[in-house]
Amino acid sequence: MTELRTRTPTGRVPWPLILIEGGEKSGKSWACAQFSASSRIGQMYWIDLGEGAADEYGAIPGADYLVVEHDGTWRQIQESVEAVKAEAQRAADAGEPPVVLVIDSMTAEWDMLKDWASDKARRRHNAKAKRYNRPQLAADDEPTISMDLWNEAGARHRRLMTTLMTFPGIVVVTARGKEVAALDEAGRPIERQRDYRVEGHKTLGFDVSCWIRLDRSKPGTVIGVRSAHVGIRPGYDQPLELAADWSIEHIVFDTLRCSPVEAHTRDLVALQPAEPDTDDQPGLPAALSAAATGLLDDLGQAVDEAGLRRVWRAAGQAQKDGRISSAEGAHFEARWKARKDELFPLEQTEMEMAG
Repeated sequence: MTELRTRTPTGRVPWPLILIEGGEKSGKSWACAQFSASSRIGQMYWIDLGEGAADEYGAIPGADYLVVEHDGTWRQIQESVEAVKAEAQRAADAGEPPVVLVIDSMTAEWDMLKDWASDKARRRHNAKAKRYNRPQLAADDEPTISMDLWNEAGARHRRLMTTLMTFPGIVVVTARGKEVAALDEAGRPIERQRDYRVEGHKTLGFDVSCWIRLDRSKPGTVIGVRSAHVGIRPGYDQPLELAADWSIEHIVFDTLRCSPVEAHTRDLVALQPAEPDTDDQPGLPAALSAAATGLLDDLGQAVDEAGLRRVWRAAGQAQKDGRISSAEGAHFEARWKARKDELFPLEQTEMEMAG
């Protein structure tokens, strides 16, 4: 029987993860750049995903941030976020002002992962079609994305969000939002009824601690906030209207009452889907390393025996070098075998698995 372990809540305000969303030209990126001029923060790092505003907004009076360069791949974006997180931890340990990370925008992040799943589904379909002399997808044909690919795209997003939710500093992310036609349960448009939708992964609003909506034609509002100091009762209180001179600095330090001296990262305990001794992948971490993720990417692109052999050898070397754990190695082996069976379901190929 498991021993009961308890503790009293600290009541301390955690480091905030703020979502700023809204329509086009509503001031989302501007507010982030303006925040970099605050004397109450340390270095700001800006990851631009599909917006292109980072360079121009550096001309805003007082703006002071560093643009994080990347090649557009999910792997390098995730590694960049982890590198900024490590720097934020160093600054926090040294008692320096909090590091700030801006990601502009999470709409582009989820679009990128959807495109990745679509591209992988297309290559998977065409590889099978080529092998069995079946018609391949035309350039304008939409591939059917299987559930395993959606799950993998969702797992990548979850890994990024877990990194942001446990960031030892301030995180601000942006997203696009707009009114859309309301749909009934059958997916049909409801006449003269509109809904509002944030363009991004469906759990984005759940994961953030403060949700701000901006609009070009009316004052912005705080849609929701996780705070003991700001009273917005769902179903009773209206969203808080932002003042004309609102700022992210005021939201973080005055409204949310985040104190850099006392702030802490959210206490997230990774949930385990199975007991270690019964799990098919014992000891597999909740978030795979960048090296393991890259190997799985390469595995998904393998379409013949030569490709499978090549990525197998690369995985063996990565485990030997310590770049992936033994649990990740076991996970990769299971995925490798599944990929082999997927490519060659009617054959038993003899491949060199060591070497």
